[in-house]
Amino acid sequence: MGNALEARPIISTQTTTYILDSNVLIHDPNSILNFEEHQVLIPMTVLEELDKLKNGKQTIAADCRQAIRLIDQILGTASPAEIEAGVPIRRGNKSEPQGTLSILSSHHVENITTLPTSNNDNRIINDICHFQETHPGAPVILVTKDINMRLKARGCGIPTEDYHSDQLVSDIGLLNKGYRLFEGNFWDRVSQVQTEQLEGVTFHRLLKEELGDDIYLNQFFLDDTGFVARVNAITQDEVQLQHYCRESLMSQEAWGLQPLDIYQAMALNLLLDPDIHLVNLTGAAGSGKTILALAAAIEMTVATKQFRRIIATRSTRGLDEDIGYLPGTEAEKMEPWLGAITDNLEALHCDDESTNSSVDYILKQVPLHFKSLNYIRGRSFQQSLIIIDECQNLTPHQIKTIITRAGSGSKVICLGNLAQIDTPYLAPTSSGLTYMTERFKNFPHGGAIQLQGVPRSPLAAYAEENL
Repeated sequence: MGNALEARPIISTQTTTYILDSNVLIHDPNSILNFEEHQVLIPMTVLEELDKLKNGKQTIAADCRQAIRLIDQILGTASPAEIEAGVPIRRGNKSEPQGTLSILSSHHVENITTLPTSNNDNRIINDICHFQETHPGAPVILVTKDINMRLKARGCGIPTEDYHSDQLVSDIGLLNKGYRLFEGNFWDRVSQVQTEQLEGVTFHRLLKEELGDDIYLNQFFLDDTGFVARVNAITQDEVQLQHYCRESLMSQEAWGLQPLDIYQAMALNLLLDPDIHLVNLTGAAGSGKTILALAAAIEMTVATKQFRRIIATRSTRGLDEDIGYLPGTEAEKMEPWLGAITDNLEALHCDDESTNSSVDYILKQVPLHFKSLNYIRGRSFQQSLIIIDECQNLTPHQIKTIITRAGSGSKVICLGNLAQIDTPYLAPTSSGLTYMTERFKNFPHGGAIQLQGVPRSPLAAYAEENL
């Protein structure tokens, strides 16, 4: 089956029947195409679930519609007999189809039913049990991201697996942090270096083999002596670093905000760099993600006029379900969910004579728009700075849909904490934030920083470590 699922042999003499749960199709609407030569079954109950969700206001409604369209495209005008036998799956311009797609009908046979038909998960499991009875000896695997459903299915004798085709790292500790910290003096491990100055900027060219393989564009190098540099270019044999003065980084300022540590300083450097179009900031609660992004956004919109407007949005479980029932305009509906933005505006102006007046002035003067994710999905934004908070709750497909909305002259800032995932069926390794970090680590106009520590307060820092 290729690399769509873990622990699956690449060469197999017998095809396997993979039965997909609805959460797999919502997580990745194109998942049907990732099972190569094997048979894919979609239970009738799953189609009913997709049908119920496709017209909702949730973010997942668009994913449901896309999955339904793909199923319809593959099945086409096939007859019921052809669907039962399996319709060949064509992929793009490939001449030979691979694998088949079928619909698994519901059955209500008493001696086959193993679970009460009180919910859809149980109905799907019962239908699979019936399929096993009528197809003895055929390898069957239920693919679902629901852990509890996997446990129930195993209890009924059905092999199960999670869906891993878009999982790029098996251990979150292997994820690119955006920097490498070298013990001692960085230059002690370098045998030769070529240094040059161009327009007041110092560049170092070093041998790549002396630095290892874990090197990415716009990655920072640090050591214990105060050395700071950013990877500017990578060739087959060499790495070019742009040298920074640590004091200069620490004295950067955005709308009156200065970094509290070197990690915030590196993040601010990426945020203010006009050549960086995507910035990905991760870190624990209180590490400064939102306030850094907001300060940089106001600086680049109001002071330097690099962007025409700031669009702030947030992925929160329940947001899209609840927003339709709240009174008021879209901005008023979004405000309770985007309190982090206004809280940080207050923090930026806490030393002013009247904090509330300053925040009100900023909200009137700064073109700051609070928008729902559904609004972001269907638009293309030019000359805009887009801040997406709580990115850890997005699937890889959702984050792709949103980032591709960035038009000419726009910049996207993604914020998230992989330790605070609130969305069912997502884990740190399968989150869209992890997927994006890994996919963009070699993007010349992208950068990521994992912020360290909790500068918010000693109380918050102690709670983060000990609670």
